[in-house]
Amino acid sequence: MATEKENPLIIARTDRTRWFLSDRFGMFIHWGLYSIPARGEWIRSIEKISNEDYQQYFDEFNPTDFQPEVWAKTARAAGMKYAVLTAKHHDGFCLFDSKLTDYKSTNTPAKRDFVKEYVEAFRAEGIKVGLYYSLLDWHHPHYPAYGDRHHPMRDNEAYKEKEPSRNFPEYLDYFHGQVTELLTNYGKIDIVWFDFSYPGLTGEDWRATELVNKARALQPHLLIDNRLGASGEGNNKFGTKNPEIFAGDFACPEQIIPPAGLIDEDGQSVPWESCITLNNHWGYCAADQDYKSARQVIRALVECVSKNGNMLLNVGPNARGEISGESLQILAEVGEWMRQNGASIYGCGRAELSKPEWGRYTQMGNRLYAHIYERGIGPINFRGLNGRIKQARLLADGSELKLEKSWMTADYAEDAFIDFSTSRLPDEFDTVVELELM
Repeated sequence: MATEKENPLIIARTDRTRWFLSDRFGMFIHWGLYSIPARGEWIRSIEKISNEDYQQYFDEFNPTDFQPEVWAKTARAAGMKYAVLTAKHHDGFCLFDSKLTDYKSTNTPAKRDFVKEYVEAFRAEGIKVGLYYSLLDWHHPHYPAYGDRHHPMRDNEAYKEKEPSRNFPEYLDYFHGQVTELLTNYGKIDIVWFDFSYPGLTGEDWRATELVNKARALQPHLLIDNRLGASGEGNNKFGTKNPEIFAGDFACPEQIIPPAGLIDEDGQSVPWESCITLNNHWGYCAADQDYKSARQVIRALVECVSKNGNMLLNVGPNARGEISGESLQILAEVGEWMRQNGASIYGCGRAELSKPEWGRYTQMGNRLYAHIYERGIGPINFRGLNGRIKQARLLADGSELKLEKSWMTADYAEDAFIDFSTSRLPDEFDTVVELELM
């Protein structure tokens, strides 16, 4: 039997994800018709809105302030290296000019192919492009409705008699065809982010092996997430020695950073990214002003990298196509920190040392990055590093930091110490010290 290292699926996954695990930081963009009612992307399911009542938003969709170049420049300035846009969310509305449906942006008053404009703008900024595609579709006539776990009409008795007439294989042909369109008509796509499986609809219920083989034939380099399997309900063998073909290239825990990262059966890291919202919704929600601070975002990103993971940070543009001012401010602050400290993120991963009391470590080769969150009392202690540090620099400006040697530290012969001259850290978000190890 083949070992894990010999498994061709894992070998190919390792090769494909090399750039992904170096870039570390991406932008998620949830945007569509749901930006008009502005109560979040799950509004149809939560409020049980029928196709007929939801049609008003299609009839008025015309985001006159949509400027993908602004989105792309915002992402680049924030230090993001890749992006993922919702080409189709659960409501079935398509932001691209699909030949397989009339339920698309080119048929709205906007008359625009937003996927085309997005990929062109982000590529121009040097950002890799990804497309989110929902496996669910609450608009399509052959997607299960009555009795489904999530469909808006799941409890509507009027839909019960329609279920026997639904032709689910016809829906599968439709969504496979749309994925083919997305991977054929828009040049190189770096990521396809499928969302999501649940009991009764998972794995081969989606004809997942067939779908992945089609996608790989069109774009062999393509990264695919692991949600063709039952996300949140099982690991679809992603971390095993023999994953299914559809297990994907990376796992994507949602709104949580795994306590110990994600590992395989042998304790080795597997590719993963945490997808995180800036407030508490993916799609635009006008009433939700509970935004995370730049400090929270920066420290979450550092935590992901310190556990060999990525972070995909979401924005939900409004009905006019604008990213909120609050989001822009947070991203600008994150970007300024990344401009000075990005070397501790890009290409870095888990350090060889345990988590310190004052913050976290990331590492690339012999460069160890100390992310110091707490000033504490006295000099900063680097456990077990005495005699191993060639030089220490404040990463933000390259200034030298002297290793402390005094009577105060003499009793801790195995440790190294650096003292800051003030009672406050140079950067209260995250002061990064670059340690060149011998």
